[in-house]
Amino acid sequence: MTGAVSLPMYDWPEVREATDRLWVTIQRELTERGIDAPESLLRCADPEALWTDPSLLLSQTCGYPYATMLAGKVALIGTPAHAVTGAAPGRYFSVLVARKGEAPRDTGKLAERRFAFNMAQSQSGFAAPARLLAATGHASLPQPLETGAHRASICAVAEARADWAAIDAVTWELAKRHEPAASDLVVFATTPQTPALPLITGSRNSEKAGAIADAVEAAIAAADTEVRDALFITGLTRFRPADYAPLSAPVPARQAFPNLA
Repeated sequence: MTGAVSLPMYDWPEVREATDRLWVTIQRELTERGIDAPESLLRCADPEALWTDPSLLLSQTCGYPYATMLAGKVALIGTPAHAVTGAAPGRYFSVLVARKGEAPRDTGKLAERRFAFNMAQSQSGFAAPARLLAATGHASLPQPLETGAHRASICAVAEARADWAAIDAVTWELAKRHEPAASDLVVFATTPQTPALPLITGSRNSEKAGAIADAVEAAIAAADTEVRDALFITGLTRFRPADYAPLSAPVPARQAFPNLA
């Protein structure tokens, strides 16, 4: 049976057509390499269940769950590169955003400002800002607001339900193009670069990982300009599992956010 495929991490409604078109190209490249693949991407409410399916053919996950939960259970394919962020190929960072006219000068001014985050398992939305605050000896004291998605965090800050958020740099580019609330915000800091969101395959397909990576890389190169522009995608970086290992270090959540629920 053909394993499921999904590309859930940047699959905003506004770019869904481009994501589907990229998948068509990937599927063609997989077929040319003797790998059966479904015609359509699976879009499910809980991608985590798919990530742990041994028969998974291809999906994308966040670096933090990959490093802490999935490494050793799935095979790493590679990491898409998005040159629009200015990060090194296959790497990314978080932008710290606040309302225009209310942005702090630095992270030391966040003590009384409420933090919005997508989920505690997010590298860009939670782990990266927590580590940045702890490393500089600072904290955000109000109880943080969990929103469930980067886009929802952007809206929460714009609507003054929270005061700042950490947003995946690629998502921020999507938001500037497609989310009106982003126009009310400004970037006041960034976190250090880390390996970006990895593509994975299930354990049953681990021997095909190299061929799958070749297919994805060829598909990105063959994608038309419209698709590449819509998704900000430029290539594939072949990271090793060890490159993600630093992300598995304990997150100093209570140090950064003492009143986390």
